[in-house]
Amino acid sequence: MFCVSAACLPCQPSPSSSSQSLILQIAAQWLEQEKKDSVEAKENHLSENCPDLDLCGDQAALMETCKKLQALIDRLDEERYDAESKVGKADKEIEDLKIKVVDLVGVKKPALKKVRMSADSMLQALLGSKHKVTMDLRSSLKQVKKEVKEESTEAVGDWRKNIEDKADRKKMFETSG
Repeated sequence: MFCVSAACLPCQPSPSSSSQSLILQIAAQWLEQEKKDSVEAKENHLSENCPDLDLCGDQAALMETCKKLQALIDRLDEERYDAESKVGKADKEIEDLKIKVVDLVGVKKPALKKVRMSADSMLQALLGSKHKVTMDLRSSLKQVKKEVKEESTEAVGDWRKNIEDKADRKKMFETSG
């Protein structure tokens, strides 16, 4: 941050920018030291595991050197394969544990809002505006015609006659008791 006001024309950095520049210098030094350390570690590893080759000598000595190198390569390949299998097993176990954690915690279902939408607008939302599909659900419904039922007065008959018939039944129950 620099001052922009007219009072301080010879722009001087504020105290916070000087501390930031100091931090950046220290970080740059750390990065340089880290690069030097990694180069040194690489050289040490190569000197330990890959000794200098002695290519002077006859063919038998060279064949012996090749056999030693091949044995070293085989051993390193086995170690690499073992390390890869361990890492693969660990990754699989981590994924299984993540799945178990999700199962234990559960997944929260979001609160859904009720949306009133007609069938036409739903199809338009799903298919897009290019497809014009109209859905008239009422046209597929069965048509029902109302019929007026005429009740016949002949079937009802005389209600007095019906009462007299019921009176005979009532007498039957009274006499038996």
